[in-house]
Amino acid sequence: MTTPPPVLQEATSATLSKLDSALLNILVKDGRASFADIARQLGVSRAYARARVQVLVSSGVIELFGAVINPEKLGKVISTFVDIRVAPAALEAVSQELADCHEVVSLYIMSDLQSLHIHALTDSMETFDAFVRKRIFNRPEILSVDCKTLMTRVKNRRGGARL
Repeated sequence: MTTPPPVLQEATSATLSKLDSALLNILVKDGRASFADIARQLGVSRAYARARVQVLVSSGVIELFGAVINPEKLGKVISTFVDIRVAPAALEAVSQELADCHEVVSLYIMSDLQSLHIHALTDSMETFDAFVRKRIFNRPEILSVDCKTLMTRVKNRRGGARL
């Protein structure tokens, strides 16, 4: 077994060790991996693996453990990316209203502070059309819309970033 560092210091982006990165990659692939499995893969003790996970959680590096859902299995087969330019004074209100819609699975305010990047999932083009007609079209604070529907998923980030 590899000898772990003697001090379980707080984990931050500046202090992530190669061992922490490897541990995080294990959890990204399988968030239900046991401490024994993690320890075996890293060559450390189970107690050390548990302690490291606890440090990563308490320091905010690991935000949560959750399930990754396949939207197609739930009938959400239309994946659309929408870029919206909004009058800056209305950015917060529009972004919050859209974030509250069940069709919106992710929403980002972009660095120009007037653009929103949205990923929407719907069961049909008709459902997506109804969403944009109700929530996006005919609103004076929305200045422009660019919309693209996903054709083929080549690489998909499931469970978080790879480190």
